[in-house]
Amino acid sequence: MTKHILLTGGAGFIGSHTYAALVDAGYAVTILDNFENARHDVPDRLSQITGKAVPVIEADIRDQDAIKSAFATNDFDAVVHFAALKSVPDSEADPIGYYNSNCTGLINIVDAMQASGVKNIVFSSSAAVYGSASQMPLTETSPCLPDSCYGSTKLFGEEFLARVTKAHPDVKTGILRYFNPVGAHPSGLIGEDPSQPPGNLVPVIARVARGEIEALSIFGGDYDTPDGTCIRDYIHVLDLARGHVLSLDALLNQKESHLVNLGTGRGNSVREVLNTYSEVINREIPNRIVDRRPGDPPVSYAATDRASEVLGFEAKHGLRDMCESNWKFSGDK
Repeated sequence: MTKHILLTGGAGFIGSHTYAALVDAGYAVTILDNFENARHDVPDRLSQITGKAVPVIEADIRDQDAIKSAFATNDFDAVVHFAALKSVPDSEADPIGYYNSNCTGLINIVDAMQASGVKNIVFSSSAAVYGSASQMPLTETSPCLPDSCYGSTKLFGEEFLARVTKAHPDVKTGILRYFNPVGAHPSGLIGEDPSQPPGNLVPVIARVARGEIEALSIFGGDYDTPDGTCIRDYIHVLDLARGHVLSLDALLNQKESHLVNLGTGRGNSVREVLNTYSEVINREIPNRIVDRRPGDPPVSYAATDRASEVLGFEAKHGLRDMCESNWKFSGDK
């Protein structure tokens, strides 16, 4: 029988791509989203991609009654939980809002799961839990010392789920610490297009390229890296979406919890991403160096051995493909 998945935050960037990947893998999927940072036309776009109607529950994970109602009126087999606030600088300015959304929201989801007998959850975590680690690549056993409020909320989520599984061994969790998602669906119908001002690098680059922003602000040009800019492990959103399908498959079939990094295992600097995007659009993109942002580690990239061993996961797409697909999605806006 087809498994029914609740996809929280399913209208967002990673969530929408994961929706398409889950449907392609044969799952029945219902999106739950409050559309605070997602476009209301995303379900229509997903319907064009999948050829199927997209079930949507418009609700906020911070609304405990609404979440309990969603579970009471549906028969879910598992949850893939994306819904969260995700900006590092915004989290520093609004810790109350971030803990309310990312922590209280997760508690509400798990509470409703318990009441409804749902035993499986894939949790969207982040490399931000590692903070400014001194040794690379980052393994799943690297110390978790988040530099940002955002990273702290994700670490809370991991620790909370670990406590839940200890108290309830029948609950299984797939915790995915992913790195920096970039790119878009090959259809060009969905991609990274937040309704609020973007905090991630590539959407800002795209808006500069479209002339909506005067120049890209590079936060710090004096890091101890080859070109002075931060280095990150950029992973194509299609690879990331596939990782969530593999995680869910593993929970449902092997019935064992897991915690893995999802990355490429290599890093690119901000300057390298900017130069690659410039090559894709065949023109220079205005930029300027500004002060560092609080909470930004100089270097972060993943060790991917465990994801390969546990999930059979390996990233397939490179940086140029990430930039090309993003421009195909965002270039005409």
